[in-house]
Amino acid sequence: MHLSKAMTAALAALLAGAAVTVAVSTAAPAGAAAGTGTGYLHTSGNKIVDSTGSTVRLTGINWFGMETDNRTFHGLWSSNPWKGQIDKMASLGYNTLRVPFSNDALKSGATATGINDYVNPDLIGLSPLQILDKVIGYAGTKGMRIILDRHRPTAGGQSPLWYVAATPESTWINDWKALATRYAGNTTVIGADLHNEPHAEGTNPNATGACWGCGDQARDWRLAAERAGNAVLSVNPNWLIFVEGVSCPSGGLSNVWDGDPSNDEDCGWWGGNLSKAGQFPVRLNVANRLVYSPHEYATSVYHQSWFDAPDYPANMPAIWDKYWGYLYKQNIAPIMMGEFGTTLAANVDKIWLQELMKYTGTGVNGMSFTYWSWNPNSGDTGGIANDDWTTINQPKQDILQPYLIPPVGGTGPTPTVTPTVTPTVNPPGQCTVTYKQTNSWQGGFQGELTVRNTGTAPIATWGATWTLPSGVTLGSAWNAAVTQSGTTWTAKGPDHAKSLAAGASVAIGFTANGPSSTPAGAACS
Repeated sequence: MHLSKAMTAALAALLAGAAVTVAVSTAAPAGAAAGTGTGYLHTSGNKIVDSTGSTVRLTGINWFGMETDNRTFHGLWSSNPWKGQIDKMASLGYNTLRVPFSNDALKSGATATGINDYVNPDLIGLSPLQILDKVIGYAGTKGMRIILDRHRPTAGGQSPLWYVAATPESTWINDWKALATRYAGNTTVIGADLHNEPHAEGTNPNATGACWGCGDQARDWRLAAERAGNAVLSVNPNWLIFVEGVSCPSGGLSNVWDGDPSNDEDCGWWGGNLSKAGQFPVRLNVANRLVYSPHEYATSVYHQSWFDAPDYPANMPAIWDKYWGYLYKQNIAPIMMGEFGTTLAANVDKIWLQELMKYTGTGVNGMSFTYWSWNPNSGDTGGIANDDWTTINQPKQDILQPYLIPPVGGTGPTPTVTPTVTPTVNPPGQCTVTYKQTNSWQGGFQGELTVRNTGTAPIATWGATWTLPSGVTLGSAWNAAVTQSGTTWTAKGPDHAKSLAAGASVAIGFTANGPSSTPAGAACS
């Protein structure tokens, strides 16, 4: 799923794609934490469990961009630093990050674009893979897990099959083996979502799209998933193998090809139809590594017929059972719903999301999922992040929140610098200001000034002032309108958030050019 999707009338389709190409380099192991388990993960019946046998529930989110022409995460152009975005995901309760990519992003010489160098100076000059390394490393310090999603064979777009002329099956498999080797020993990275949304193409009897169980080596996604999955496990037997469904098991739109309703084939979302997986299971050479990963969407992606049923939404559990839920309910394998999302613009979609979350179950024993998406620039779903990549779409978050299991702890480097200014009260009892430096580099630093309303009434128009030494200049700022006049810096609440409720706080972030410095005379108004 991303910018926007076209779907055929007979087949509900959705778009999302990623792929892999890698240069070998070792990444430092990162520790997992309570909330996502300890060590590598494996399966037991319909559960995902950690190295101690404790049940783990992945409640994550997709952060796309590495599969596009930018070849790296979207939103790095915003005023919110990349670490700040991961911090926010973790604080909201997303314990897993699904990372879509294309093989183009992993080619030697691939270049990442669309990065705000002032906000993300530590990413300057890095390749797409090196940026991925940094995201994985930092996510590991938050206790998060990473699933790599081969979203597209090329940055140009999604494909029905797992290969195209520019990216043959051999490249697909070799790139997966290279990634599995690159992150071997790093328990933050838990597995491979082998190919995003295989789907039907053409009409029977001339189907050319991905089928399930048809036996055609060139089209049978189940057989291809076995080849790639076993190749990955041959170099990294600790990874989970995530396998999506198809759209129509025949690989063609057989529900429209002959005009005979008695021959209709039950087609669903791209990647969402696992109805034949019980009859034709994916067979891996390492036991307890298979996770089925369907996709599921609302009317903002495509208006499926079941949304118009007179008994909607009571009809939905049976539909989910048929396509993929039976695998979980019959204890065949775990389900990790890799994509599901909506703009939430229509009430039918709000009901769909509420009912889908109920269907996944509550607590640690529920089905795992990664929501589509963090990105606000997903055309037919929008994101959890708003267009500023900082504030949150609260109505969506409110529906998901009860089902999220936050990451806890994590191991990793201690933050570089955290000088803190003693709170300044001005006027007494009404507001305070505290400061901490959150990052530094040669020639600049990043700070966060927090204004808190300590009074019992709202502040109608909040602001703050502080001074920094001569020679320190403003780079960028977020969550406030920040200006500089000589050594005096002033922040004012943005037009859409001028007031500050009693007990509330706002964190003003900024980057500065010049030597690291602690503000003096910080005060709020």
